[in-house]
Amino acid sequence: MKKIKLLILFVMTFFICGNVSASDTLRAVIFSSDGKAANVRTGPGTQNTRVAYAQVGALYNLVSESVYPDTNNHKNCSKDWYKIYYNGIATGYVCGEHVELVRSYSTDNIAPQTTCEQEMANLGFPSSYWGGLCNVRSKHANWSFVALKPKISWPEVIDRESDCGINLISNTTANAGFIDNSCTKYTGSFVPILPKGVAYYMDPRNFLSERYIFQFMHLAYDPNFVGIYSTGTTSILQGTAVYNYHLARGYNIADAINRVGASMNVSPIFTAARIRQELGSGNSEENLYSGVYTGLNNEYYGYYNFYNIGVSDSCVKQSGREYCGLSYAKKNGWNSVENGIAGGVSFLANSYINNTQFTSYFQKFDVNRDNPDKIGGHQYMASIEGAKSESETTYTTYKDMNILNSAFVFYIPVYSNMDATINNVGSGATGEAGVANPSSSAIATIVTSSGYRYESGYISNIAVGTDAATLIGTIESIGGYGSVSLKDSKGNVKTSGVVATGDTVTITNQSTVETLTIVIKGDTSGDGIINALDLLQVQKNILKTYSLSGAYGKAGDTSGDGTINALDLLQVQKNILGTYKIVQ
Repeated sequence: MKKIKLLILFVMTFFICGNVSASDTLRAVIFSSDGKAANVRTGPGTQNTRVAYAQVGALYNLVSESVYPDTNNHKNCSKDWYKIYYNGIATGYVCGEHVELVRSYSTDNIAPQTTCEQEMANLGFPSSYWGGLCNVRSKHANWSFVALKPKISWPEVIDRESDCGINLISNTTANAGFIDNSCTKYTGSFVPILPKGVAYYMDPRNFLSERYIFQFMHLAYDPNFVGIYSTGTTSILQGTAVYNYHLARGYNIADAINRVGASMNVSPIFTAARIRQELGSGNSEENLYSGVYTGLNNEYYGYYNFYNIGVSDSCVKQSGREYCGLSYAKKNGWNSVENGIAGGVSFLANSYINNTQFTSYFQKFDVNRDNPDKIGGHQYMASIEGAKSESETTYTTYKDMNILNSAFVFYIPVYSNMDATINNVGSGATGEAGVANPSSSAIATIVTSSGYRYESGYISNIAVGTDAATLIGTIESIGGYGSVSLKDSKGNVKTSGVVATGDTVTITNQSTVETLTIVIKGDTSGDGIINALDLLQVQKNILKTYSLSGAYGKAGDTSGDGTINALDLLQVQKNILGTYKIVQ
């Protein structure tokens, strides 16, 4: 067995996946001097197209441990490049300036080889956790880790948290591959997220780095941090609209947060981070925190809600943001700034921190319960990135105050049945990379969650010009590695080239194999493009001198009215001329 070594190098990444050995692998931690995400490019040079962003502090797998020479004479990148996996099975290159590589085990049945690994094993952490934890421990000897084991398995919790609309992600996320276009329950600035995205954010192993491990820190008040709290809360809130608004009126909300935290046993750093997370730095939420809102017949004038408590999506859709937040404040007597600050802290303490949800992670993902049937039923926020964002705020505050070496304690979930390799495809970190591990979801669910349309025997809503590898990779990001095969209309295996009408996709889940024929509207000839031949075939079908049937008939019905007629002919013609785009 190879001895694990901590390697400090440079590289970047966005998503976890890859062909790795069964024993150990390198994982990348992204870092940057300005805290911004790193670019993932199509080649090893800044002249190549950016295809994604790698998030600072996140962990990812490398395609290879090789370093790729810069092809742009090190313009805007002083180091050579690494090739990483991002967004499922897709790959890209990251400048070597932005990464620290950590040697880590990819399985959970490895015997400890170092003192740190033995310590982590004794604490109850499996070997796939050791790389991240020992990397952090090497920098912060005073940090302690506690392994908490939820009474729900990893596949079960991902399945439960992936229900339509439970978790939302910003529609401007750099990883558009996380967005669930099949779930239409919510639209707007936050949209539903696919299971692979849920698994990414729920998997603790993805966040065992300095920047993001603070989502696992206990949120109770620590008397040893009195001076730290006073400076830290101001640091977090200073410059925000809510802080400036009340400071201009003679009231320092940072001081109030510290007073209330001490009396209610809640970390002021956490409270400040939560207010910033909920209200943002701008003034878009001013009606909730100003106390001078005159709408709704002045009924809520003089009330304050600093935490967005009560502002659920369902309430906002029905009654509006101000009503939801301020009616909750009025109901609970938050009729002064002090009462508003204290009322929110009391709510968080009694409903979350003094119970089982005493970390940001447990507040976002309600998994630390004795009754597994109630898991997931009491989650503070819908945003999938909430705990991660709060962790980053806390880390930055402590870093700026030069107190990262304080004796922090982190409570980190270890789920049962977290399959060996960290490979976020299908239902998340399941299955050894390169080994087939199909999802338990129904074939129809796999198809629709991949962004395509399912109909018995057919798959559609595929963009013209889609590459075969892209189609396979997109479906496998939901269905699991090795769960998809593609053939052309003649039955030949197809791994490259454009997808066409008449091609077939065979999808395998844990109990079923189903073959679906591809339909690309307008492509009646089955060559993957829409051109004069398709126009002629549609015309001849209307004149009854040629017959389009099966997938080809569905491709000819571009208007979706169930028949091939003059409207379809016109749409194909306009698509060719570039004055109209056929809706797939």
